[in-house]
Amino acid sequence: MLLSLQGTFPPAILALADGTVFIGNSIGATGTTVGEVVFNTAMSGYQEILTDPSYCQQLVTLTYPHIGNYGVNTEDIEAEKIHAAGLIIKDLPLLASNFRCNETLSAYLERAGTVAIANIDTRKLTRLLRSKGAQNGAIVGLAAGQAVTQALIDEAIAAAKAVPSMAGLDLARVVSTKLAYEWTQTEWQLGTGYGTQDAPHLHVVAYDFGVKLNILRMLAERGCRVTVVPAQTPAAEVLAMQPDGVFLSNGPGDPQPCDYAIAATRTIIDSGIPTFGICLGH
Repeated sequence: MLLSLQGTFPPAILALADGTVFIGNSIGATGTTVGEVVFNTAMSGYQEILTDPSYCQQLVTLTYPHIGNYGVNTEDIEAEKIHAAGLIIKDLPLLASNFRCNETLSAYLERAGTVAIANIDTRKLTRLLRSKGAQNGAIVGLAAGQAVTQALIDEAIAAAKAVPSMAGLDLARVVSTKLAYEWTQTEWQLGTGYGTQDAPHLHVVAYDFGVKLNILRMLAERGCRVTVVPAQTPAAEVLAMQPDGVFLSNGPGDPQPCDYAIAATRTIIDSGIPTFGICLGH
């Protein structure tokens, strides 16, 4: 499907906690969002990045200059909603063209209530983050007809400075599932879409600290019956399931406050059950 952007985009402000300010255009929801400003160098996969729970409370800068050229669809997601606090890009193409596209990136962001900014110097921003480290920031998406003023810039800087540090934040508890569930969906295939694992030969228990759905799909694709459990599940409950292996997922925030997960993992490892983790789980 070929989709085109309609109309013009109102102004937007990106302010960092050190006082650096970028003026661009709002390509998502109107309003203010705050978080830790980080960058990702991927050339594609922006929909997967936005829905990755690992980006909870982060403003994601995409360094590749053209973002949104193939639009978005209902399948390329890592969670049921956008977890990134905001999006920062250089250029939003006027056309979104792909046979799987059913919505433009801008419409997707607006519908999800996600504030985003385009038409800023992302190379400058990336160099700043690379040299100074991740900074807290604020994106202000203005309404149509609204102009950037010094008062709004000052408010954006103040909002950026007021963002609490990510250190010590237990965000895994925030994004984790609240109830255990079975996962059977396998990887996407051209022509058939997602499949179902109906003949598993191994049982894997996956701790959800912010797990990406494609990881679960890959486990199911390889013959695993996957039981996903909340981040705070005691080791005794997992051991009672008699799994062949335990997976510790990716997730956002600081691992240090996840003492419940550390204790459970220690017990599971001591039991001799094969255990592996990625990202926060590692």
